[in-house]
Amino acid sequence: MVPAKPVNNQVAFIGEVEMTEQKSWIESINEHSKSFNLLPLASIPAATVDQVEVAVVANPDPDTLNALPNLKWIQSLWAGVEGILGSSLRHDISIVRMTDPQMAESMAEAVLAWSLFLHRKMPQYKSLQSEKQWQPLSLKMPQECNISVFGLGKLGIEAALRLQRNGFTVRGWSSSKKSITGIETFNGDSDLSTILSKTDIAVLLLPLTSQTTALFNKEQLSRLPVGASIINFARGPVIVEADLIECLNNNHLEHAVLDVFDEEPLPVDHALWSNPRVTVLPHISAPTTVATAAEIAAQNLNHYFSSGKIPESVDRNRGY
Repeated sequence: MVPAKPVNNQVAFIGEVEMTEQKSWIESINEHSKSFNLLPLASIPAATVDQVEVAVVANPDPDTLNALPNLKWIQSLWAGVEGILGSSLRHDISIVRMTDPQMAESMAEAVLAWSLFLHRKMPQYKSLQSEKQWQPLSLKMPQECNISVFGLGKLGIEAALRLQRNGFTVRGWSSSKKSITGIETFNGDSDLSTILSKTDIAVLLLPLTSQTTALFNKEQLSRLPVGASIINFARGPVIVEADLIECLNNNHLEHAVLDVFDEEPLPVDHALWSNPRVTVLPHISAPTTVATAAEIAAQNLNHYFSSGKIPESVDRNRGY
């Protein structure tokens, strides 16, 4: 059956973002419109608000979405949708996450940059500088450094390929089987301990689901070789913070580059700030770029209003 094309072309912007940011998103998305009009929810006339079928969202209040009786799907402006999935959002509302190729490029660049930071022993040199010690350290060739990417979605695959092009020995792990040319891949719980044991630098790019929450606990972190390091660009709860701190403090792990945390912003009194084996980043590894993400969102909206077909949406059971 061919889906019926929407009659009302009004799209609601719903989100807890500053007015200047909201205005920027709305103007940028509307620039690419062929058939829709994106408006702040408050600007949609009361006579037609119940006819709204689509909303563009950024940190939305689920009660506001649930109050729209004809809402069929939402376009998230973020790649991560765990907050929406964990809310009381009606199950008949489809969730479309942001899949911006520019975000994958930005993430791959960040993964390479911070992998080089660890590979070239920048944390150790910073420590030596603080002690005024002139001490060259031994350097491995890139192919001698084993980097494992955990999470092989679009971001993970792009990051793995960027690392491979730089000469590192790259492996990948995901919950389901994936194949990447030239990269050895592992999947499922049975392979997790195997790839961990082969890892010098672990790069986490997993979505936050019930299966990945606390996946990197003391048991799994201990399977990394002594002296290994970890980069978490996924979500904070993927790692058990207390277990990570213990593995760093007992010298099992050399260093952790953390861009995501259980609580953000990271509280000023948190132990991670002052741990010399930790680099704290303010969730900046792959920020959403308005110009490119707005074009992606508009493409999805144009397709819907011309065909009536909802873009590929999140599988609520898998969490992505």
